[in-house]
Amino acid sequence: MNISHLWSIFEFLFYESFNCILHMDFSLSEEHLMIRDAARDFANTELLPGVIERDEKQEFPDELVRKMSELGFMGIMVDPQYGGSGMDTISYVLIMEELSKIDASASVIVSVNNSLVCYGLQAFGSDLQKEKYLTKLAAGELIGAFCLSEPEAGSDATSQKTTAIDHGDHYILNGTKNWITNGGRSDIYLVIAQTDRDKGHKGINAFIVEKGMPGFDIGPKEDKLGIRGSDTHTLQFNDVKVPKENRIGEDGFGFKFAMKTLSGGRIGIAAQALGIASGAFEIAKKYSKERKAFGTEICNHQAIAFKLADMHTEIEAARHLVMKAAWDKDQGNNYDLSSAMAKLYASKVAMEQTVEAVQILGGNGFVKEYHVERMMRDAKITQIYEGTSEIQKIVISRSVLKD
Repeated sequence: MNISHLWSIFEFLFYESFNCILHMDFSLSEEHLMIRDAARDFANTELLPGVIERDEKQEFPDELVRKMSELGFMGIMVDPQYGGSGMDTISYVLIMEELSKIDASASVIVSVNNSLVCYGLQAFGSDLQKEKYLTKLAAGELIGAFCLSEPEAGSDATSQKTTAIDHGDHYILNGTKNWITNGGRSDIYLVIAQTDRDKGHKGINAFIVEKGMPGFDIGPKEDKLGIRGSDTHTLQFNDVKVPKENRIGEDGFGFKFAMKTLSGGRIGIAAQALGIASGAFEIAKKYSKERKAFGTEICNHQAIAFKLADMHTEIEAARHLVMKAAWDKDQGNNYDLSSAMAKLYASKVAMEQTVEAVQILGGNGFVKEYHVERMMRDAKITQIYEGTSEIQKIVISRSVLKD
C-alpha cells in the first residue's frame, strides 16, 4: 500500500469523523421544549405554593396528583392505546427534572408510577393485566407501588423472605416489604416474592396485588429525613390469596423483571437528582446576585463565583449522562450501564451541590423559607433508593471489566 493510498484513507476517515461531529445535535426538539415548559409552569404555579408546608406535615399531595394525571404525567411513556401520553424517555426526563426543581416528593410519585409500575406492566404484563390495570394507572385513576425491599433484602434482591406458595389457581403470599413509596396511597402493588428457594433467583416471581385483598395490611407512615411529602410505608402480607393470572410473566421471571424495571427506574431517579441539583443552583445563583457583602453582590467575589462555576459544570455533566441514558432507552440500546452511570453521578452532584447552595445562602440557607435546606435533605435519598450508589458501582465495574 503506497503513501498516496494511505493519505486517501486518512482523508476519508477525517472527513467522515468531522461530518459526524457536525451532525451531533444536543438541542431539544420543539415538542420537547413545549413539554419541558409545560412541566416548568406546572411546578412553579401548582407545586411551589405549599411545598414547605407539605414537607413539614408529611402531607401527600392528593389534589396535585390529580392535576398531574390530567396533564398526562402519570403515564408519560405508556402507549396511548392503554391511556398513556405516548411520550419518549427524553420527555420523561425533562418532566422529572422540572418537577424535582420544586418538589422532589411530588416527582417521586410520578417516577414510581411511570418507571416501575407502568413500564413493568407495559413491557412484561399480559394483555389482561394491561387492560385491567395499566389503562387506569396511566390515566392516574389508580396509583401504583413497586415492592422489592425487605428488612433483610435491600441491595441483595436475591434474598427475598416474602414467599408466594403455589396453590394451583392462586398463590398464598406471606412476608414484609418496607420503604415502599406510594405505600399507603397506592391501589396496585407489584410485589416480588420467592416461590422456590432452591432455585435461587430463578425461583422468584412478581405479582400484582390489589389494596383491600384480605390479609394485606399497611403499616404506619415513615417519618423521613427528606421527600417527606411522599408516602412511605411498610407492608405486611398474611396469607394473601393472589390469583395466578396476577403473576407477571412466566414462572421464575420475577428477579429478571425487577432488574429490568429498576434499570429504567434509575433514569427517572437520575433525572430527579438532576432536578434537585439544578433547582438549588438556580436559587443560589439568584441569591448571589441580590445579597451584598463588602460593598458588592456576593457573586462578584471569587469565592462564590468559583463555587457557581463548579456547580454549573457538574450539573451540566450530570445532565449529559442523564440524557444519554434516556436516549439509549429510546433507541432500543442496552441502557443498564448508562442508567447506572447517570444515577451514580447525578445523585452525587445533587448531594454536593445542595450542600454548596446552603453554604452560598449562609444562615438563610439553614432555614426552611429559602428551600435549599429541604433540597439538601431530599437529595440524599437519590443515593439510596432504586439501587444505592454502591450497587451502581457494581453494575458499572462489571460492565467495564467484562470486555
